Amino acid sequence: RTIEEAAQSLPIVFASNFSVGVNVLSWLTRKAAELLGRDFDPEIIETHHKMKKDAPSGTAKTLAEILKTVRETKKDVPIQSIREGDVVGEHTVIFSGPGERLELTHRAASREIFARGALRAAQWIIGKPAGRYSMQDVLGL
Repeated sequence: RTIEEAAQSLPIVFASNFSVGVNVLSWLTRKAAELLGRDFDPEIIETHHKMKKDAPSGTAKTLAEILKTVRETKKDVPIQSIREGDVVGEHTVIFSGPGERLELTHRAASREIFARGALRAAQWIIGKPAGRYSMQDVLGL
C-alpha cells in the first residue's frame, strides 16, 4: 500500500526531515529565493558525520528542489557535501549577489530534535481529516 493510498483513509504527516528548524530553513529558503530573485546565485553546503553514506543528504536535495522551483529553472543548484567527525547535521543555503551574500544555516546539535519534531507532528495530526500533510502544515508555514 502506498502512502498516497493510505492518506485517502487516514491523516499522514510525510516529511524527509522532522526537525522544526530544518523545516523553518526550508520556508526561509523559499522566501529568500522569491525576494532576492535571479541576481543572487544559490549554493548549498551540507555537513554530516563521517559515517553518513548518502551525499548529498536528502535535506540538501530538498532545499535544492525548492530553489529550482522558485527560480523556475532546470539548472542544478551546486551542493557541497562534507563528511567529517561526528557532526549530526548542518545545512547552509548561500545566496551570492552583487556586492553581498546572505547565508541561512541550521545546525543540529542532537538527534533528539528529529524525535521532538515527530512528536509535535503526532500531536498536531490528532483529529485531522484523512490526507497527506507536511511539516510545513504542522508548523503553520
